Parts: sequence; C-alpha cells; structure tokens
Amino acid sequence: MIRALVFDFDGLILDTETPLQRSWEEIYAAFGLTVSPAKWASLLGAAADPPEAYALLEEHLGHPIDRPAMRERHLKREQELLAAETILPGVRELIAEARSRGLRLAVASSSDRAWVERHLRTFDLMACFDVLLCAEDVAFTKPDPELYNAALHALDARSNEAIAFEDSAHGAEAAHRAGLFTVVVPNRATRHAAFPCADLVVDSIAERSLGEYIAAAERRERRSRG
Repeated sequence: MIRALVFDFDGLILDTETPLQRSWEEIYAAFGLTVSPAKWASLLGAAADPPEAYALLEEHLGHPIDRPAMRERHLKREQELLAAETILPGVRELIAEARSRGLRLAVASSSDRAWVERHLRTFDLMACFDVLLCAEDVAFTKPDPELYNAALHALDARSNEAIAFEDSAHGAEAAHRAGLFTVVVPNRATRHAAFPCADLVVDSIAERSLGEYIAAAERRERRSRG
C-alpha cells in the first residue's frame, strides 16, 4: 500500500532548528529576555526564519527593532553553530531502505529552496529525492497542507499511500490535514511541543525500521476502513 515517503527538512533530516534556537537565546539573553522552550517550539515548522522571533523581542523591548540587522546577527551565529551538525540518526538508512524497495521520496519544506538544496548537496543527499518542494512552490506553508498535497500530486500517490516524517507541531498538522500517516521525530528544539496530529511519535527515525513504519500506517488504514 505504501508507495512514497515525504520528509520535512529542517529539524528532521538536519537539525538546523537547535542552532536557530540557540542563536536567538543568546540575543534574548543580551536584552534580558527569556523564552520558554515550549513557546519557542511553537514557532517552528512554518518558516525557516520565524517572524515571531523578532516580534517577541520587540514586545519585550516595547519598540520596533532593526529586523534586517538582527537577522544578520542571528544568522551569523546560527551558521557557526550549524557547522557542528550532521545528518540525524537513521535518516540515511531509512532513505536507502526505501529506495531499495522502490518507494518514491520527496522533501516538503517550509524553507527556501536554496537553503534546502545547499544542505542536501553538502551531505550528498540531493539525488536521493524524486521531488523537492519548498516555500517558493506554494502559496501557503505549514501548517497549511498545500506542501503535502503538492508532494502527493508530484509523486502520483494518494494520501493513504504515503508516510510523512516531521519534527514540529506545524509540520505534523500539515501532513495530517493532507491525510498522510504522520510520524513525528522531535529534535532538541521541538521536543517540548505537543503533537496532537501525530499518528506516531518516536525519539529517533532509527528507532524503527521502514517495515515497522509501513506496518503502523497500514494498521491505521485498516482501522479507518472499519
């Protein structure tokens, strides 16, 4: 039944979200602001550079900030921290197993294409995916289901023939609204969030085999058919 896998990118294939969080935490600390892990986790998944991060600082200060300058500041630090990151455990193995079974693979990301492609090429993963859909390809990013609906169309798959892998609540909501069986793999930044739209939550993609993910998706489909 399962013919395709759809992967988020940020925080799922490569943990770009923890460096993002840490870069902002350092900025907030300089201005005497503390943001709870749960609040920060709620911002992730809809954009690579969440505008809410700037708004939180402006609300704390009581006046607008120079957003372009602040963006340059946090991006510089984020890139320094990101240099220490590598592909998350189990991702390469799952991709290899899926391709050996003849499944089609897609990335559906709310980030810009240049950002996603650069990192996929850095880790020699670009050629692994049949479809790459990013923020430029849709009118609305996650939690809207448009990215996932577009991925299903490009993969020529129905929603019950694909599994989504996500790390954030926004991403899980998008996949769920598109009808995919949704696996959430929280990272260090998103683990404080709740995932009401997830069908399955695991600590690592490596926690289960592809066969086990497929079996879980098939069980849901059987239940839905009564």
